[in-house]
Formats: sequence, structure tokens, C-alpha cells
Amino acid sequence: MTTILVPYHQDDQLPDDDLPVRADVTVRPPLPDGDVWHRVSAVYEATAAAVAAATDMPVVVSGDCLIAGGTVAGVQRTGVDPAVVWFDAHGDVHTLQTSTSGYLGGLSLRLITGAHPELYADRIGLRPVAPERAVLVDARDLDPAEAEYLEGSATRRIAVEDVTAESVPPGPLVVHIDLDVIDAAELPGLRFPVEGGPSSGAVLAACERLLETGRVVALDVACPWWPAAGDPERSGRARLLAHLALPRPPRGPA
Repeated sequence: MTTILVPYHQDDQLPDDDLPVRADVTVRPPLPDGDVWHRVSAVYEATAAAVAAATDMPVVVSGDCLIAGGTVAGVQRTGVDPAVVWFDAHGDVHTLQTSTSGYLGGLSLRLITGAHPELYADRIGLRPVAPERAVLVDARDLDPAEAEYLEGSATRRIAVEDVTAESVPPGPLVVHIDLDVIDAAELPGLRFPVEGGPSSGAVLAACERLLETGRVVALDVACPWWPAAGDPERSGRARLLAHLALPRPPRGPA
């Protein structure tokens, strides 16, 4: 396992103690002038390079779901064509035209499956993942445009408890976990909290079921939270990330 820390939320560098994980590699590239897409592309390109260079399974920890595209692109650079299992309380399948908030993180999965390639995939050498090769886990808080898209999309939705080797696409997997998939009552301080979700134990158990298949080639963990309000909140986050950063099986076969 190689733990790669990417201390960014979009193009904002996070405080040093915001992501309490011991990293083997820290991605902190200089950001160029230009618009937000130009700046974040530098972060995602550096993430892809770090993932591609990892000698065993990379675990990418960041503050932003958009960074997952860099993780997928890095895996692709090793000659592996992964599917994506996306744990999230939200759909992340907006486009620039459907988003009502303008929050770019709400486009993350849709960008990985091919939306707006000139702004995202093309800039980091990402080969978009076919929608049928992506599975959305939980996603209990959907905007109307997202619900409409998913009704006609090949991207499937499943519950956390239904995550098994058989319910996800065949072949190698990149597993993305937005920690807001966990019930907000258990994990305070999230930027976009959603109540009524699974426990951290249920999410960790679902991830373990996937890891046991030997097909997980990268784990991508997004921590979209505000700075910790105190030591109890900070230590709770550290314990959760420690569970996700335990030694894992080696990369599965392509």
C-alpha cells in the first residue's frame, strides 16, 4: 500500500492537520495562473503521476471528489482499464448546464464518465470510463436533474449493503469513497452533510468485501469536511482514516 496525500479542495490548499493520515507521498504542485480548471488540472496531473509511480496499491486521500479523476488516470497509465465504484451521499452526476449551485464537485463522477472532456479528461490524459463501468453506491441526496439522468443512464445505483463482488462491474476496480456517504450524525463537520445514511462500519465492511476480491487497484478517499472543531472531532477523523489506510492486498490482475 502507498498512501498518497493530496491536501486540496479544488484549488484551495488545506491546512496541514486537515487530513490526519501518514503519507508516503504528498502531492503539492505549484498552481499556475489561470481559471479554476487550469489550476486544478495541475493537481490532478500530479496525482495521476504519483498513482502511476506507486509500487503497490495506491490509497489517495484528499479533500475533493474531483481528484478521483487523477487516481483513475494514474491507474490507466499503468496499462490497467478500471471500472469505478463510487460511494457518495450525492450523485455527482451534474454537468455545468444542470448544476444549480455551480459547485464543481457535483460534476465529479459525470466528468470521469466523459462530460466536458476539454475541461477535465483531456487535460490529464484520462480515458473516460464508460457509464456502464461505473456504479454509484448510496447517493441518497439527488437533485432532480441528477435523478433524471440516472433514470436513463447505464450507471447503476446500489445500496451499501448490496455491494458485493457480483454487484459491481467485472475486472479491476478503482473504489472511491466520499466520506459524506456516512450518516452525518456519526461524522460531524462535513461540508455537505446528509443524514439517514449508512454507518462507518457498514461502509468499511462494504470496502472490505471489494478488497477481498483482489480486484481493487486503487482506493480514493475524499474528505470534504470543514476544519475540525476540536480534538474529539480531529481524533475521530484520524481513527476513520486509519481504518481505511490499513495494509491492503496487492493490485489485482488486469
